[in-house]
Amino acid sequence: MQHEKEAQRPQDATGGLSRLTILIFAVAAGLSVASVYYAQPLLGSIAQDFGISPSVIGLVVTLTQVGYGLGLVFIVPLGDLVDRRRLIIGQGLLSVVALVAVATAKSETVLFIAMAAMGLLAVVVQVLVAFAATLAAATERGKAVGMVTSGVVIGILAARFVAGVLADLGGWRSVYLISATLTLAMVGLLMRVLPPQHSARSKDSYLSTLRSIPALFLRERILLVRGALALLVFAAFSTFWTALVLPLSAPPYSYSHTQIGLFGLVGAAGAIAATAAGKLADRGFARWTTGLALLLLLASWGLIALLPISVPALVTGVILLDLAVQAIHVTNQSIIFALYPAARSRLVGGYMVFYSIGSAIGAIGATLAYACGGWPYVCWLGAAFSAVALLVAMATSRIGQQSATSMEGRA
Repeated sequence: MQHEKEAQRPQDATGGLSRLTILIFAVAAGLSVASVYYAQPLLGSIAQDFGISPSVIGLVVTLTQVGYGLGLVFIVPLGDLVDRRRLIIGQGLLSVVALVAVATAKSETVLFIAMAAMGLLAVVVQVLVAFAATLAAATERGKAVGMVTSGVVIGILAARFVAGVLADLGGWRSVYLISATLTLAMVGLLMRVLPPQHSARSKDSYLSTLRSIPALFLRERILLVRGALALLVFAAFSTFWTALVLPLSAPPYSYSHTQIGLFGLVGAAGAIAATAAGKLADRGFARWTTGLALLLLLASWGLIALLPISVPALVTGVILLDLAVQAIHVTNQSIIFALYPAARSRLVGGYMVFYSIGSAIGAIGATLAYACGGWPYVCWLGAAFSAVALLVAMATSRIGQQSATSMEGRA
């Protein structure tokens, strides 16, 4: 097919992906990850619908992240064993089923199980990232990963805004029904344009592949460092976005879902940061990018804490927070993908487990902090995660420098 020929043109800017195909990768990744974040601006409506208390509603986000974490461990590594194209299509079709189950849930039990299943299958985004990294030329890998991650960032931001608008128009359930429809359409497009698996399949068994993940992270200290940074950074990220709906939906603001969703759009700087950070990583500035981004992340909480007296300060803080988090995330992935080319699915799966754990901790921690002390406690919690991440980066900077030298040698 013409699309498949275009997708495999070697002269493309990303080395093995045409501009059309990398755009589809980004859109598919954004749509997939959006399902994990739809619930954040809808927590109030979901809690009211099912009669769930504010201190417990954070479980909706937490269980989604738990499912996501399980998918990272048990599904993403399959990308090193089977045709990634088939894996992506299969996950997409099952995601449609999970989204419909959430939309039609009649009890808390069904809702929680469907949310966990949705998170489990949403890890298709990481299979897409690993596939893009595999097809890209070594000198353009950071750029390719950054472009797909930009799609992820936009998906996260659009998820909050679109979920708010649709909830105001047709209720929170309409969000998941429409997402299921769009996901089904995207699967059809991917079936036409995704290039087949080019690399030879691994001869390792599924169990040995799973066992190799912790071995890889124990052997390469930089993987543990980058994993720890991901855990802390996304704990801070989840702390903010999980709790934001609580003060904004209550007096004196009493914002609608649409108005709350608009706050997500101001984080569009994160998409810019993703692409820029990938290019800087390709040029050898990963350590400096990480340090600057962590300083911005910590500073953002000083502005976010001003919410009771200044909404513009909050908006500025959101821009800094999203920019910093996505810059660190892309830099992390650029570093780990360069270590073991034949194990990229395992590497991204293991790395994203840290991400998922951090997101789950941030989600449940945010609701508990807000219940105990309101918005100030949420800000202290987020700032604490950010400060510890900065300390970890400073204490392990020499490891990062050694890793950069090692990667140059392998390249």
